[in-house]
Amino acid sequence: MHEIFGRFRQSDASPKGELEHVNAFTLLVAVALSAQATDAGVNKATRSLFKAADTPEKMVALGEAGLTEHIKTIGLFRQKAKNVIKLSRILIEDYSGVVPSSRAALQSLPGVGRKTANVVLNMWFKHPSQAVDTHIFRVGNRTGIAPGKDVDAVERAIEDNVPVEFQQHAHHWLILHGRYICVARKPKCGACIIRDLCLYEEKTL
Repeated sequence: MHEIFGRFRQSDASPKGELEHVNAFTLLVAVALSAQATDAGVNKATRSLFKAADTPEKMVALGEAGLTEHIKTIGLFRQKAKNVIKLSRILIEDYSGVVPSSRAALQSLPGVGRKTANVVLNMWFKHPSQAVDTHIFRVGNRTGIAPGKDVDAVERAIEDNVPVEFQQHAHHWLILHGRYICVARKPKCGACIIRDLCLYEEKTL
């Protein structure tokens, strides 16, 4: 496992998430909007949104209708707009407009599940939390790095199997590997830097 993540680190010492944001609040909103949507699609919508509303106060002032105009190209945009306005109000009323650094507090916000909370904790607060999406679930099981029957099991496997020194960036290494190399239908095994360490038997040439 150390060799696998050592190669990831050598290839990209500081991997970054691809959702565009300017502060903790815009990161939280971007991640919440990204459910069942691509990062590229979310970024396209939020570039104008975050110029207009980059704080909970500005988001509430923008209102649900105004927010909807910005994000209507994103899947489930109506429900997401409701959630973002609600969570913005809660942040103002209960947290003085500041995004909390507690997983429990984050998950109490409308539209914020464990995965969203873990992304915010990892990317903004630098907690070694592991947000498991479809890419990480696939890579974890296919390679043998973190096998599990569901996302919670894969999350625990990453925490158990990945050496402590790699925990902070493990999420991004795995998601980027799944997004660009270990893709679902025809994994690009020829370009894979851990091909010789991977347990996947049906490798492509």
